[in-house]
Amino acid sequence: MRQRSLIAITAALSAGALTLTACGSRDSGGDKGSDSGGTVVTIGVDAPLTGDLSALGLGIKNSVDLAAKTANKQKYVDGVTFKIEALDDQAQPSSGQQNATKLVADKSVLGVVGPLNSSVAESMQKVFDDAKLVEVSPANTNPALTQGTDWATSKKRVYKSYFRTATTDAIQGPFAAQYLVNDAKKKKVFVIDDKKTYGAGLAGTFTEEFKKLGGTVAGTEHINPDSKDFSAIATKVKNSGADVVYYGGEYPQAGPLSKQIKAAGAKIPVVGGDGIYSADFIKLAGATAAGDLATSVGAPVEELASAKEFVANYKNGGYKEAYEAYGGYSYDSAWAIIEAVKKVVDDNGGKLPDDARAKVTEAMQNVSFDGVTGKVSFDEFGDATNKQLTVYAVENGAWKAVKSGTYSG
Repeated sequence: MRQRSLIAITAALSAGALTLTACGSRDSGGDKGSDSGGTVVTIGVDAPLTGDLSALGLGIKNSVDLAAKTANKQKYVDGVTFKIEALDDQAQPSSGQQNATKLVADKSVLGVVGPLNSSVAESMQKVFDDAKLVEVSPANTNPALTQGTDWATSKKRVYKSYFRTATTDAIQGPFAAQYLVNDAKKKKVFVIDDKKTYGAGLAGTFTEEFKKLGGTVAGTEHINPDSKDFSAIATKVKNSGADVVYYGGEYPQAGPLSKQIKAAGAKIPVVGGDGIYSADFIKLAGATAAGDLATSVGAPVEELASAKEFVANYKNGGYKEAYEAYGGYSYDSAWAIIEAVKKVVDDNGGKLPDDARAKVTEAMQNVSFDGVTGKVSFDEFGDATNKQLTVYAVENGAWKAVKSGTYSG
C-alpha cells in the first residue's frame, strides 16, 4: 500500500454522496460535466468484485473511490471532477481483457487501477498499451509484467503504460525464504503452488532462495485451484518430514489446505505471500491456523503515520467492506493517476489536451509524492521504488506483524 496526504473527509462523503454527470466531448480525453461546467475524468477499476477473491477486490474498489472523492473535495485538479467506473473481472483473464476493451472505449477514462491478479494483468496490458491508457496495479507482483519474460537474466520493459505500487515476487519470495531460514530456523520445506502466474512464480523465487540459504526441499506439488480436497497432498506433506510448507497461491485454497495439512498430523506452519494475507484465510483455515505466516507488500498500513488519515477517512466513508491488504496501495495507485492528470492539465493551460491519455501515461513515469503507503514513485520499468515487505503471523485469530524490512539479495 501507501499513499498521499489526505484531507479529512466527513461521513457525508459516503458512497454515493457525490452525483456526477457527464456528456459530450469525445476528443478531449474527458467528458465535460453539463452541471458543473467542468470536466469529468473517469478512473477505471478492474478487480474481482464477486467470487472467492471479492474481499480483496472490493477493498480495492472502495479505496479508489475514496481517492476520487478526496480529490474532488480538495478541488485538487482545477476544473476536473473525478469519478470511478468499477468492473468485475471475477479473477478471470478473459473477463479482464473484456473489461480493458470496455474501459478503452470510454473516452473519459484517463487511467485504470487494477487488476488484482497477475494472470489477469497479462490479458489486459496490450489492450491498454495500444490505447496509450495508463494502468496502475496495487497488487500485481509477477516480475515479468514489468521486466519481461526473461526478467531473471535480461530485464526489458514491454509496456510503457503499465505501472504498479506493489513490489514484486522477485523480492517477496526470497524475503520469505530469508525469514524462514534465518529467523524461524526452518530447514526443510514442502512447496505447493496452484500453477497460476502469481502462485507458480512466487513459489519459484522462494524455492531458489531457500535452497541458496542451505534449506532442503522435501517435496513439491501442484494443486487444482477448483478443488477443496487436498487430503492426498496433506498426507504427502506429513510423510515428507518437512518442518514448514510454502504455498504459492491465494487464500480460497490456502485456508482449506492449511486446515487439512494440520488434520493429517503435520503440525507445521503454512506460509504464503500476499495472496493469502486476508482475514478470510483465517476463517477458512480455522483454529489450527495459529502460527501460519504470510508476507505482504509494504509496512502494516495501520502502523504508518502516513496512513492515519486514510484509515480514518475510510471508516468515515461508510464502506461496508474492509480495505484489506491492498487498500492503501489502491488509494496510492488512484492518486498517482490523479497526480498525472494534474500535471497534464497544468502543463496545458488548465485544460486537458486532445491526446490526454498519452500525456497522462508519459507524466506517470515522473510522478512522485508521499502516499498512504510511503513514498510513491516508479523506476524505469514502472515498478514501485518502495521495496518494503512485512511478515505476518496468525495469532489469536488475527494477523499480527512480526517483522518488516527489505530483501537483502
